[in-house]
Amino acid sequence: MQIGVESARAVENRRIFVVDTDEIIRAALQFMLHDENEAHEIDSIEAALKKAADWPPDLVLVGQGLLQSAGPDALSPLREALGDTPLVLVGDGAEPAVAAAVAAGVHAGTGLPLRLEPVRETVDRALGRA
Repeated sequence: MQIGVESARAVENRRIFVVDTDEIIRAALQFMLHDENEAHEIDSIEAALKKAADWPPDLVLVGQGLLQSAGPDALSPLREALGDTPLVLVGDGAEPAVAAAVAAGVHAGTGLPLRLEPVRETVDRALGRA
């Protein structure tokens, strides 16, 4: 079922990687985004880099679970491999790992709890959509 989807975006097919160690967060984000984007759930930075070699993403969502387990330096390999591809953090801004990543210059962020409209709005901004 498509909820509030513009047909132009549904056929645009932008590729988004949802990278987090939390399976529930990954699934929720993939569900929220799959109507307007090609969203892929990925559980590690290494798997994201491997997939990006063949299918480069237009955007990468990084969850706080991944930052908590791997630390904010975990984003460095993504930045090096993906260049200007926007990285969007998903998590609580008060969480130290998330705050450190924001201070390091991550493009954008969306908070918890996840809600459909704010998540889509954040993704659209990061992709340069009006």
